[in-house]
Parts: sequence; C-alpha cells; structure tokens
Amino acid sequence: MKSTNRRIVMILFMAEFIFSVRAVQMGVSELMFTAEEWEINGVVYDATDKSVLPGATVRVVETSEGTVTDIDGAYRLKGKKGETLEVSYIGYKTQRVKIEKRRSDIFLKRDDALLEEVVVIGYGSQKMINMTGSALQGHVAGLHVRSLTSDRYDRSIRPPLRPPFLQDINSEAYQAFSENPFLTATNDPLSTFSLDVDVASYGNIRRLINQGEVPPKEAVRVEEMINYFSYDYPQPTDGHPVSITAETAVSPWNEKTRIVRIGVKAKEIPSEALPASNFVFLIDVSGSMFGADKLPLVKASMKLLVNNLRPEDRVAIVTYAGAAGEVLPSTSGSDRQKIMEAMDNLQAGGSTAGGAGIQLAYKIAEKNLVKGGNNRVILCTDGDFNVGVSSVDGLETLIEQKRQSGVYLTVLGYGMGNYKEDKLQTLAQRGNGNHAYIDNLQEANKVLVNEFGSTMVTVANDVKLQVEFNPHFVNAYRLIGYETRLLEEEDFNDDTKDAGELGPGHTVTALYEIVPVGVEVPAGNVDQLKYQQQRTNKEKPAFNDTKELLTVKLRYKKPGEEVSRKMEVPLLAPKANLTASSDFNFAMAVAMFGQLLRDSAYKGDASYAKVIELARKGLDNDPNGYRREFIRLVEAVEQLEII
Repeated sequence: MKSTNRRIVMILFMAEFIFSVRAVQMGVSELMFTAEEWEINGVVYDATDKSVLPGATVRVVETSEGTVTDIDGAYRLKGKKGETLEVSYIGYKTQRVKIEKRRSDIFLKRDDALLEEVVVIGYGSQKMINMTGSALQGHVAGLHVRSLTSDRYDRSIRPPLRPPFLQDINSEAYQAFSENPFLTATNDPLSTFSLDVDVASYGNIRRLINQGEVPPKEAVRVEEMINYFSYDYPQPTDGHPVSITAETAVSPWNEKTRIVRIGVKAKEIPSEALPASNFVFLIDVSGSMFGADKLPLVKASMKLLVNNLRPEDRVAIVTYAGAAGEVLPSTSGSDRQKIMEAMDNLQAGGSTAGGAGIQLAYKIAEKNLVKGGNNRVILCTDGDFNVGVSSVDGLETLIEQKRQSGVYLTVLGYGMGNYKEDKLQTLAQRGNGNHAYIDNLQEANKVLVNEFGSTMVTVANDVKLQVEFNPHFVNAYRLIGYETRLLEEEDFNDDTKDAGELGPGHTVTALYEIVPVGVEVPAGNVDQLKYQQQRTNKEKPAFNDTKELLTVKLRYKKPGEEVSRKMEVPLLAPKANLTASSDFNFAMAVAMFGQLLRDSAYKGDASYAKVIELARKGLDNDPNGYRREFIRLVEAVEQLEII
C-alpha cells in the first residue's frame, strides 16, 4: 500500500515537473516571439512620379495596428516579421506587402477609375458605385467602413468611433439665424459687414454628406462655403496689404436679377519671410474626444504642422479635461521629436474644463510672446465645454478680454455627434481668429500646411466692408450669407469695433444679388405703406449723375496699429452683355448650392443640376481637385434628396 502511494506521489511529482518545464519552455518561446516585434518605418510614394503621399493609411493586417503618413510621406508603427502591411490612399490601389525587414518603402499605383468616384470620409474613403446598389465594404486603418446605400446611411454599421454609451447620441449644436432679406437702395443704401475668414461650415457639410445625411439648415453658412475655395484675384499694388475686385453677372437662379462679386486679396508673403511663431496647442482631451475622428486625428493634424516648423518657431502644449495643465513647455521647432512624443502621450478621458484651458493657454502664450511675431493659440476640440466657464456668453467675454494681449486664436473643430459649432464660431469671431473643421487628414494638410500662412499669420486686422448702392440703377439688394457678421453703418468708421483678420495670400469673396430699377423685388416684399406714398419700382428719382452701380469701401488696421486705413473702389453699371469669369461661375454655383441646402426663400429656379452645370464652367483653377470634389458632393445630395 505504501509502495503504491509512493509511486502515485512520484508520478504526480514527475508530471508537475514536466508541466513546469513545458511551461517555462512555452514562456521562453513566447518571450522569443515577443522579442521579434520590430518598429517598422518607411515612406509611401506615388509609383508614377515618386512624390511622397502624406495622409496615406498604413496598418498591420493581423493586429490592426495602424497609422497615417506625415507630411513627408513617412510612417512608423509596430509589427513582426512575416506579418502583412496594408497601405491605402485616396485615388490609389491598395497594396499589401509582407514584413521582411524593418524599413519598407511603399510605391502605390494610381487608380484612375477610383479617383473619379471617391468620396473622402474620416481617415479613409468610400467608393460610390451606385446609390441604390449594394454596399461596398472594407477596412481602413482598422475601421470598418461601408458605402452609402438605398437606406441612406445605416448607423448600425458605423465604425465604433466612440464608446458604446455615446454611440447614436447626436448632441451637435448650431447657431440659428435668418438669411438676409432684400433691402431697397433708397431706404438702405449702405451695407456693412465684417469679413468672414472662417471656412468650417463647408468641411462640416462635407462630413455630413459623406455620412449620407442632408445637412441641417443651421449648419449651412453660405459665405463660408464660398470662401472655402481660393479665387484668382490680383495682388495688391498700391502700398495697401489688400486689393479689391468687383464684377457683375446675370443671376443663375433668377434671370431678372444680377449678382455682384466683391473679391478681397491679401498680399502674399514667401514662407521663409514669415515672422517667427509662438504657438500654444490647446488640446481637448476630455471623454467626448474619444474616437478616431477626434483626438487621434488631432494628433495626426498637429504633427503635420510640427513637421513644417522652423528653429525660430516655438510650441507649447496645454490640455484640458477635468482640469487644465501644461503638457509641454514652450519648445523650439527644431526639437520635433520632443514635441511629437508629447503629442503621442495624450489620451482622452474626463469632463471638459474649456474655460480653464483657454486661460492657461493665453497665459503661456503671453509669457513667451514674440514681439512682431505670430503669437497664436490653436484650439483643437469638438466644442463640448461643460466645466467652469462654458456658456457662449461667458466664453465670449473671456475671449474678448484675452484678445487684447496680442495673441490670436485659431479654432479647429473635430468629430461627429458632439460638434458644438455655435460655441466654436463665437470663439473664433471674438478671438481675432479663424475657424476650420477638420474631417480628415487631407483637410488638416490643406489648413495647416498648404494654407499655413493665410490661416496662421495676419497681415490685416479688423477688416470691414461697406458697400453703397446707387438707387439710380439698383432697386433692391441682398447680401448672400454673412448673417452673423453684419455691422451697423456707423461701425464702419468706428475703430473700436472688432472685425475679421486676413492672412498672407488669403482671398475672401462676398456676393450680392441686385434687383435692377424697373424689376419687381422677388420674395420677401413688404406691404404697401399706409402713411406715405409708395414709390413704384419703375420710378427713377433724381440722383447724382453717375455711371457707377456701387462703391466698395474697405477699412483695415495693420498689425500693432489702432487706427484704421480706408480703401475705396467704384463699380460701373453693367452693360447689356454680361459674361462671368470661370471663378465667378464657380462662386455662384457654390452660393446656389448653399441656398438649396437652406431652402432659401430667394433660391428662384435653382436646382442641383444647374449647380453642377455652372460649377463645371469653373474648373479651370482647380490644382488640388477641391472643386471637382464639390461637384461630387452636389451629386450625392441630389441622390439623397431623391431617396
């Protein structure tokens, strides 16, 4: 009996020993396997011309570890020998390669057929084969995507960009406003407004359309849609930092009215001649910034900017969630690795103390102020402020106080489902700055790299326009857009009134619809007057004998100055034959699209087909394909309306 027990004990002991040895062997094997993980890096190129491709998506198929290439086309991520890299980019064929070495340069071939049909969305793309057909499915940077189908947009298959408890909750907020009505030139001969340099509305509208949604009226700011695109206006030549252009054409949505285009162009400055920059990145890391379209996109966006900094430029990073804190003290642009590492360590979580973050960011910007330089806070957020100063009025007061320091503000909006456009618009307007919406890395590259000077540097402050209409030719007029930028007549000459800022090379466009004398005013007419005689539209009262249709007046301040300077340009009354330029045609197409989205009372016989036809006449100046993308968006909305 004892002998048997000893055998059992020995067997159990040997089994345990063998198991332990096996476990150790497995552990060593696992450690050896883990040790094979490499840091893979390389550059993604265009296979045709060998140009680098910034914003390309690179991921490890087996683990979904993913990243996007920087402005130099470079990528860096973790991977193991034998795993598969998948590289994709808009307009190019997706390529897969086995990981055989630590550095792998990738050469992507163009897909011309796909380039004609692609719609940018998030980090990747969707191919619109047929709006009523089956869905095309795929993976982009580890995210599941699907194209638009006959059910418009199936939210159940949306990529999990936010935590489950936040999905399908749409708390986006927009500022409601009424469009400008027609005003008579006899009673209201002056039209005064601040230039609007913001373009956020177009980026946000594009995001909504790419999701398969028709944008709400409140999200549509027509002037921001028009000014998203650059136009070929002449450079200033008379010593002023800006030039003024004006022209007239027949309205594409009402043949009885005329459209006047006023264009303003700021002088261009070579990038190497730009003043030194003192940036403070103010980054929202609260819980609402969870998701690939928010904080990860913020990091990738700001890295594009960092890659283009000079040694004389400086960057500090401030974050805010439940409280605000300095993540990185002011650091030279030559120390990119240190800045990048600080960005990489950011994670989302907590509530949103936006007011405290703004105060700290301005404090640090003022501490490192560069005299004569470009001092700017760059706020990256979805606009969800819910701790401390969080109301629109409170934020407006805070920013108005801070702008006196000489520090400008750039507001970059991110994300879907929680985007607070109303608050971000207020911050940009009151903070001597601008507002853009970043819906993908290509848009970040446009705003922060291609248009760096015009969005991050200022050459003219408090820019205001005042147009005087000649009642001899003009019965009535209406300003298309700029509803939130209107000023009183006396504000034009009041240098204490805040207005918009212009950066180097910036172009701003304003459109007026004109009702000539002898033509009835379209919608929005008023009742007959009871206590005085009503003037008929065909009457021509005695006015100054001039051939001028209107006069455009512009006021601006040079940076650092408190007294404004005035410019004045007349526009002669148009002749019978009015031929619009290519740029003018495109601007009118965008305005017509905006009025359709807003269901404007003044849209006349506008249609999506007319928008597309007119936009195609304005494709001459489209080096980056933004205008062609606009046409694809209009086509998509036309299909959504049918559905």
